[in-house]
Amino acid sequence: MYNILVTGSNGQLGNELRRIVEDKDKINKYYFTDIADLDITDKNAVTDFLIKNNIDIVVNCAAYTNVDKAEDDKEKADLINHIGPKNLAEVCRDNNCFLIHVSTDYVFDGTKNTPYTEKDETNPLGVYGITKLNGENAIISSGCEYVIIRTSWLYSSFGNNFLKTIQKLTAEKDSINVVFDQVGTPTYAGDLATVINNIILNDNKNIKNQVYHFSNEGVCSWYDFAIAINEAFGHNCKVLPCHSDEFPSKVTRPNFSVMDKTRIKKKLGIKIPYWKSSMQKCVKTFAFEVSI
Repeated sequence: MYNILVTGSNGQLGNELRRIVEDKDKINKYYFTDIADLDITDKNAVTDFLIKNNIDIVVNCAAYTNVDKAEDDKEKADLINHIGPKNLAEVCRDNNCFLIHVSTDYVFDGTKNTPYTEKDETNPLGVYGITKLNGENAIISSGCEYVIIRTSWLYSSFGNNFLKTIQKLTAEKDSINVVFDQVGTPTYAGDLATVINNIILNDNKNIKNQVYHFSNEGVCSWYDFAIAINEAFGHNCKVLPCHSDEFPSKVTRPNFSVMDKTRIKKKLGIKIPYWKSSMQKCVKTFAFEVSI
């Protein structure tokens, strides 16, 4: 049995992980925390928590994810995305804990036209991507045992995300404009949580100290994703394509962020669902969440 700390557990991924382990993991003991329970930017607090609760594995779901706001809030973004993971890694190293950390496709600049592998050069375009990459590097250089999972376009029935935004807009408006010139792959947080639980339950020692890419399978634009959401909820809104420059932003987003998932599929022996299938599965869960 392991004692497992999950940080940032009130977010999309933390909530999905909670739902999965309550259903599937009757062996291990989980401590689901958020900033009110444990501030990962406070190294002493992290040390005290890990020692007091004899933590064996840490799953870091905490992140500063507001890409635009990060440009004006650099210090806070760096604290949560860089210093927090650095603290976790160093305390994990000192206490022989295993760290599973979630990162992002925003560590890349999106200038490729073939899927990004873990070996591709990173080149983040804004504060969010820079702080997430600094967090990765701090973990790798710490000397702790770790797995870093980069993901993209995360959504679920929890928290704020693209699926929920489009669901609301298409219910209220006759038409909306959505960019078609940014391409990637949506990721259902429930699928990512399942992979993390897989790593925990199988105790795969040969996967440690590696960076992995995980998203659902397939490729689409935000426009394609919005059309699929509109149809899945049975709305009659007209979804119209537009260019990114029609939505001025403080930061340039990657135009292409499709990730190659060969490494994680081989290492874990898993099949990854197609993005539209997972979205439809999430929509059913989403409807259930709203109804209760």
